[in-house]
Amino acid sequence: MAITMFLVMVALLLIGFPMMVPLMAGASIGFYSMFGGFGKMDFMVQQFMAGIRPASLIAVPMFILAADIMTRGQSAGRLIDMVMKFVGHIKGGLAVTTAAACTLFGAVSGSTQATVVAVGSPLRPRMLKAGYKDSFVLALIVNSSDIAFLIPPSIGMIIYGVVSNTSIAELFIAGIGPGLLILSLFSIYSIIYAYVNDVPTEPKASWKERFEAVLGAIWPLGFPVIIVGGIYGGIFSPTEAAAVCVFYAVVLEMIVFRSLNFGDLYEISKSTGLITAVVFILVAAGAAFSWVISFAQIPQHILAAIGISEMGAIGVLIVISLSFFIGCMFVDPIVVILILVPIFAPVIKSVGLDPVLVGTIITLQVAIGSATPPFGCDIFTAMAIFRRPYFDVIKGTPPFIFMLVMVSALLIMFPQIALFLRDIAFR
Repeated sequence: MAITMFLVMVALLLIGFPMMVPLMAGASIGFYSMFGGFGKMDFMVQQFMAGIRPASLIAVPMFILAADIMTRGQSAGRLIDMVMKFVGHIKGGLAVTTAAACTLFGAVSGSTQATVVAVGSPLRPRMLKAGYKDSFVLALIVNSSDIAFLIPPSIGMIIYGVVSNTSIAELFIAGIGPGLLILSLFSIYSIIYAYVNDVPTEPKASWKERFEAVLGAIWPLGFPVIIVGGIYGGIFSPTEAAAVCVFYAVVLEMIVFRSLNFGDLYEISKSTGLITAVVFILVAAGAAFSWVISFAQIPQHILAAIGISEMGAIGVLIVISLSFFIGCMFVDPIVVILILVPIFAPVIKSVGLDPVLVGTIITLQVAIGSATPPFGCDIFTAMAIFRRPYFDVIKGTPPFIFMLVMVSALLIMFPQIALFLRDIAFR
C-alpha cells in the first residue's frame, strides 16, 4: 500500500496537479486498501473535517487578511521609512533596512510571501539604484522574508501547534530570539558586503526627520504590541489576537490613514478567502493522509529503518532538521508540516524533547527550505513579483543559506536561544 501511495502521489505531482490532489489521492488509496473498498469513505470525510476543526486555525485567515490590508495600505511603507531614517546612512544601511523591514513586517503578517511583496517591491528598485547587485538584492529579500516565519504571528507555527497540540502562544514567544539572531547575522553580512563592494551610503537623516518617521510608524508598530504584548500579558489568546489585528488594520488603513475604502476591503476579503480556501483544503487533506499513514504504522517502520530510536536528543533534532529542510525544498511548507510532524511525534515524546523547541527548529527549517533551490516556494514568489529568471533569483542565496543553517545548529546546541523568553513568559 505504501509503495502504491508514494508512486501515485509522485506521478500526480510530476503531471502538474496542485499538492492537494496528490494528498487526497494518497489518503483515498490508503482508506481503500485498509477497509477493502470505498464503503468507509464517510470516515475519510470525517478525518478531513477533523483536520480543520481546531479553533486555533481561525487565526490563519485573520492574520492573512490583516497582512493583505496592510500590504495594500500605508503600514508597510511607514515601517520601511522609519528604519531607513535611522540606519540608511551607514555603510550597507539600505540592505540593513531591508532585513529589518522584513522583520517588522513579519511581526504583523506572519507570511513569507506577503513580506516579499510588501518589502521587496518598494526597496528592490532603491537598492539597485544605490549600486547593489541584483543577485544580492533578490537573495536578501527572499531570505530575510524567512524571519517572518519565526517572528510572531507565524502561520507555520500555528499549523505546527494545531498538528502537534502545542501551545501556539509559547511557540510565538520562542520564535523571537532566533528571528532577531538571523536579523543580526544578515545585517552584519550586508555591512561587510557594502564595504567590499564600495556601495555608496544614503544621506544621513536629521533627528527631526527621524522623529517624524517614528511618529508616522507609531500606528503600524501597534501590531507587534497587540500580538506579543496581548498574548504575553494574558489579555487574549493567539486566535483573539488575530481578530484584534484585523480590526486594528481596518481602522488604521480606512479611518486613520484613509488609504483604503470599502471597495478595496471587499477585494482584499475575496483574495483572503481564496488563499484561506487553499490553505484549509491542504490542512484537511494533510490530516486525512496523516491519519492513514499513522494507522498503517508507516512512520514507525521508517523511523525504525533509520535507527532513530538509538539516537539521543541531539541526533533526533538533526534528523528532524534535515527532513524538514529537504522536504520544503520540494513541497509547500504547510504540507511538509502536516505530513512529517505526525511521523516524528512519537520519537519526540520518547526522547523527552521540548515540543516548543522542536516547533521552533521545524519552523526555521521550513523557512530555510522555502527559500532554497530547487523548488522553494519563496523563490517562485520572487520570480513572479520581480519578473526575474530562476537563476537570477537563486544566484546570491548560498551565503544566506549558510547563515540560516548556522542558526539552526546554534538552536540545537543552545536551546535557550528560543526558550529563554518562553521560560520568562510562561514558566
